[in-house]
Amino acid sequence: MNSPQNPVSIDHIRAVIADDVKAVDEVIRHRLSSEVVLINQISRYIVESGGKRLRPALVSIVGNHFGAPSDKLQELAAVIEFIHTATLLHDDVVDESDLRRGRNTANAEFGNAAAVLVGDFLYSRAFQMMVEVGSMRVMEVLAEATNVIAEGEVLQLLNIHDPDTDEEKYLRVVRFKTAKLFEAACRVGAILGSASSQDEAALADYGMHLGTAFQLIDDVLDYSGDIGETGKNIGDDLAEGKPTLPLIHAMKNGTTAEVAAIRRAIENGGRDEMDTVVAAIKSTGALNYAREQANREVRTAAAAIEHLKDSVYRDALLQLCVFAVERRY
Repeated sequence: MNSPQNPVSIDHIRAVIADDVKAVDEVIRHRLSSEVVLINQISRYIVESGGKRLRPALVSIVGNHFGAPSDKLQELAAVIEFIHTATLLHDDVVDESDLRRGRNTANAEFGNAAAVLVGDFLYSRAFQMMVEVGSMRVMEVLAEATNVIAEGEVLQLLNIHDPDTDEEKYLRVVRFKTAKLFEAACRVGAILGSASSQDEAALADYGMHLGTAFQLIDDVLDYSGDIGETGKNIGDDLAEGKPTLPLIHAMKNGTTAEVAAIRRAIENGGRDEMDTVVAAIKSTGALNYAREQANREVRTAAAAIEHLKDSVYRDALLQLCVFAVERRY
C-alpha cells in the first residue's frame, strides 16, 4: 500500500477508542492482581513494559463498529492481551532472549521458571475472564486460537536451525503463531457486536492477513531496524537460528558463497556470520521482497473489509494496514 503524506501513527489510530483504551488498561491492572507477590511483580513488569497493544485495540475497534457492549469488549480486549503476553513470556524463555521493548525480558530479570509459570497464570486468568463474559462462541474462538498458537510455537521450534525451511513452512508458522491471535481479536469483536456471519468471516480474514504483514515487517526490522525504535537487538532471529523470510529469499537467490554462509549461520546460530549474511540479504533484495509480501498481505486485508459501512472504526482498520507496513518499530 502507498504510504500517506503524513505517516500513520498508532496513537492516532487508538484515539478513536480512547475511552476503551483507558478502560482496558484498568481491567488489565485489576485482573493481574494475585495474592502471590511474584505473580504481581512479573505480570506488571511485562504488561506495563510498553508495546503497541494492537490486538486488544482490534477487539475494541471492530466491536465498536458493530455497536458491541463496552463492558464485554473491554474484558475480552484484556483477555486477548493476556494471551499475547503469556506467549511472549514463553517465547522469550524458549528463545533465550534477554531484550524486548528495550528492557530486559522477564526471564532475564526473574528467571526462566518464574517467567513460564506466570505465563501459565496469565493463560488461566484469561480463561476465567472468558467464562465470565458468558459467550460459548467467544470461548470456542479463543480456545481454538490458543491451541493453534501453541501448535505454531512447536512448528517454529522444529524450524530453528533448519536451513532447508522453505517459504511455505515459514508462512505456516506465521499464520499459526502470530496471525491467529489477530484473527481471533477481530472475530471476537464481530461476535460481540452480533455481526453477520459474512462480516465475521471478513473481519477474521482481515485479521489474519494484517497479522501476517506485521510479522513480515518484524522480520525485516530484525535486519534493518534501530534498537532505539524496535527495542530489540539487531539480528536476534539469526542469532537464534530462525530461518525467516529475508534469509529464505537470500538463500534462494544468493551466490554459492552467500548461501553457504547463511546455511552455517542458521545451523549454528550466534552472530559470527552476521556481516556476511546482512550483505547477502542486501545484495539479493531480500528485505524489499519481504516488504512486497507484507504489502500484498495488507492489500488483501483491506479488500476483505471494503464492503463494511463507512465509520471512523472502518477507517481505523484501513489505517492499521498502512501502519503495519510503514512502521519502524
